[in-house]
Amino acid sequence: MHTHIAHLYQISAKPSRTVIGLMSGTSLDGLDVALCRISGAGLDTKVELLAFTTVDYDSNYKQRVKAVFAKRDVDLQAITLLNPWIAQEHGRMINQCLASWQLSANTIDIIASHGQTVYHCPKRQHRLADYGNATLQLGDGDHLAVATGITTISDFRQKHIAAGGEGAPLAVYGDYLLFSSKDENRIMLNIGGIANFTWLPQTLDAEAVFSTDIGPGNTMMDAYIQKYYPGQYFDKDSALAKAGSVSEALLQALKQDSFFALDFPKTTGPEVFNLSYLAKAQQQSGTETLSHADIMATLNRFSADMIIAAIKHTTAQRDNFVIYASGGGIHNPLLLSHIQQALPQVSIKTTAELAINPDAKEAVLFAVLANECLVGGKQQFSNTREGIPGVTMGKISFAD
Repeated sequence: MHTHIAHLYQISAKPSRTVIGLMSGTSLDGLDVALCRISGAGLDTKVELLAFTTVDYDSNYKQRVKAVFAKRDVDLQAITLLNPWIAQEHGRMINQCLASWQLSANTIDIIASHGQTVYHCPKRQHRLADYGNATLQLGDGDHLAVATGITTISDFRQKHIAAGGEGAPLAVYGDYLLFSSKDENRIMLNIGGIANFTWLPQTLDAEAVFSTDIGPGNTMMDAYIQKYYPGQYFDKDSALAKAGSVSEALLQALKQDSFFALDFPKTTGPEVFNLSYLAKAQQQSGTETLSHADIMATLNRFSADMIIAAIKHTTAQRDNFVIYASGGGIHNPLLLSHIQQALPQVSIKTTAELAINPDAKEAVLFAVLANECLVGGKQQFSNTREGIPGVTMGKISFAD
């Protein structure tokens, strides 16, 4: 037996594993680093979040990624060079975190790395008969393992696609294993660049669980702020959106994309919902002269309305459920206010109520996927009808 395999066996046999979960989202604000202690597997998984931080990306990182992010026509050399470079940058950030936590690499069993999505391309989006679903995350696992000296599990989305899925959302696996409850129906709402949610019935019936993207969360608002307000990366405290008024004409034009008519589950990304999409909607609605504040107010309402519509559609026959929110959107007070006003009888909480920092949730969920790669498989979760294949995800990279 190779020493690497023996080491993996030793890790899997431990009563608990120390896993660093990484998430770098489409907002490009920073690398979420979650230090987790995980025991059990399947529905018996238990997670203790030992430490969490977001390492902010500097302007250099953002500029390099934005040069290729969600663009069909890019420099192939840039993509090739970014794949190891991003991993090395993430490795440097992990080492920085370990130093601040006064931990050494040999105390960490596994790194679970999501990587940096640069293009998401489901078949219904590209419509090319000879190709299936596809997605691309940069940040090579081998380079990350070598940079940190820690065995790394990465590139989770490819197995999902190979098994017939669209490569997203993957949160459903961790949501089901960690947050299912016999006491209440739950909607695990994540408002990142793209908004998505997982429906968790209190019956714990896997055949009733599903997860879907909804549409834009923060991505269009953030892109607008970054274009017209240099040095700002988001609308802090919804200040600009609160100063404006919603344009009903623009709002209705924004809602016309065919994506919204598709059945759940479905996936999307900034490849669709971007500033070009906004410009087209403005042209169609004759709203090219709106103020920045009015546009931001309308974009905020657009994201809120699509989240509200998706939740109402899912819960039309159900009047007993609780929403647990996470992601950067929970820090947008106007967005949350719109949602709460439309759902006055619904309790909207954050995952802090479930002992998981809402900003850390996605990084924690990838740590759970890595744990399943090592010790899971006994209670394999799937719902093929809803696009959730029962697969083990992740590719393993050793540090030497």
